[in-house]
Amino acid sequence: MKQMLSGVWALLLGIVLIMLGNGMHFTLLGLRGGIEGFSSTELAIVTSGYFAGFLSGARLSPVMIRRVGHVRVFAALGSFMSAGLIAFPLLTEPWAWTILRILIGFCMSGIYVTAESWLNDASTNETRGKVLAAYMIAQTLGIIGAQGLLTLGDAASSALFIGASILVSVSFAPILLTVTPVPAGQVTRPMSLAALFRGSPLGTAGIFLLGGVYATQSGMGAVFGTQIEMSAAQISLFVAMLFAGALVLQYPIGWLSDRMDRRKLIFVASVLGTAFCAAGWMAGTDLWALMAAAFLAGGVTTPLYALFLAYTNDALAPEDMPAASGGLVLTFGIGAILGPLIAGWTMESFGPFAFWLTLGTLFAAIALYALYRMTQRATVPSEETESYLGVVPTASPVAVEAAGAWSAEQAEAERERESGSDPSTR
Repeated sequence: MKQMLSGVWALLLGIVLIMLGNGMHFTLLGLRGGIEGFSSTELAIVTSGYFAGFLSGARLSPVMIRRVGHVRVFAALGSFMSAGLIAFPLLTEPWAWTILRILIGFCMSGIYVTAESWLNDASTNETRGKVLAAYMIAQTLGIIGAQGLLTLGDAASSALFIGASILVSVSFAPILLTVTPVPAGQVTRPMSLAALFRGSPLGTAGIFLLGGVYATQSGMGAVFGTQIEMSAAQISLFVAMLFAGALVLQYPIGWLSDRMDRRKLIFVASVLGTAFCAAGWMAGTDLWALMAAAFLAGGVTTPLYALFLAYTNDALAPEDMPAASGGLVLTFGIGAILGPLIAGWTMESFGPFAFWLTLGTLFAAIALYALYRMTQRATVPSEETESYLGVVPTASPVAVEAAGAWSAEQAEAERERESGSDPSTR
């Protein structure tokens, strides 16, 4: 473990600092937007802007890297992102915030592509799984830690925005001062949505719906808290709970994923997500009941993302997996753009607790479609499936492709070991 971390510690430290800054601004906009009197619909548009920018960045960043190199792209995008964070309190208008969110989403996507290219290059076939797992944990811990930092200042002032900008600026130092530039990362052109759907209808439709779930949780959670008059500290804890659950539930769901029909696990996880959202809706303003609902509903979201990636890979030939990974990231991004817009409209029309109604409906749609797909295609034996790796929804196509390749390699190695140990095959 020490040897593995020795080559990537600077990247992981930088990612934690970046996620601290980025995670702060996600919640901070909900808090400040409430103070400024923005409506749910306006904040939903602002939220969707981030994911629109992120999707664009995932497509264009590899092109920029090939033209000018990792270091220049990394530094330039970091500078723009830092400037964007400082600009939020200076331009407190929904249209301006939407533009800034598109910019920051674009920058974050490019930063992920660059960092993940370095990370992938710094790892070997033997260490790639551990390195990717450490990277995903670093991202999640950064987001959770960011919520604690929000309690150190007042959202009505500029201090927290400046703090987020400083964290992002500082995060590039350990990376740029220690990482050796590598050849430009190659990201495979995404598979068309039609071809992806033909190969894996459940993976495609499910990850689209899950994009709406994830974006609504991460972008509209603070808006919900503001509208039911939670304090800033309570809102920070609520958002932290939405991500903390993934750290606890990722391993058990991943363990089950390699041992049972993944469609059944997707169905069960989605039903549980629906039930947890219903509990959140019925909890009213009971603080600890809301925290528990957030922990559990958020806890099944990230593992479901990795489940859909693994399930889709099961249905495809190994040579199609890189293109499918890009297609799934694209599909997830489209869902992430639309989800907050739907949540914002329902919250403005039916009140803040429509936050839970939107999430529960999306989870229920995933469960029903998984149930339907179980009647349409035979079960893939668990010994023939690819290995599960806990990829988080914030990963770029670079990490998703690397995780898919690692999963296929691990599954093939496991099958070879089992075949070699079977006397009948000798």
